[in-house]
Amino acid sequence: MTRAYVGLGANLGPREVTLLRAADLLAAADGVEVVAVSQLRETDPVGFVEQPPFLNGAIALDTSLSPRAVLELLLEVEEELGRVRGERWGPRTVDLDLLVYGDERVDEDGLHVPHPRLHERRFALEPLAELDPELVIPGLGSVSALLDGLD
Repeated sequence: MTRAYVGLGANLGPREVTLLRAADLLAAADGVEVVAVSQLRETDPVGFVEQPPFLNGAIALDTSLSPRAVLELLLEVEEELGRVRGERWGPRTVDLDLLVYGDERVDEDGLHVPHPRLHERRFALEPLAELDPELVIPGLGSVSALLDGLD
């Protein structure tokens, strides 16, 4: 089993209900055990800022799935929860990102792990630090040091 971390985000509809439902759907998937869910926190949008605030968090999970299979599962859950892909960084009912997959670095078409902008995003790093303050992001360093670097 590999410990992976998934970022959660939503800024449309019943955000908290949707994110908790995403966690439930992931927990029900074969080859996935949800270990912990961070607190959800309201954050300002990044990129396209003329949109409602987000609710963000993270999930720690143990999985026997490959990184690609985890990504496919995340996309299935997003679709089940009504995600329609539109403008990049635009409003969304749910956003699930594979942030970290064990100590692996993956650079494939449509799959980049650790998430390529993780080190720039407080809204993703803070929930990771809550779940595991000693977490080391492959190729980037500890989540604690990355957060300190944003200050």
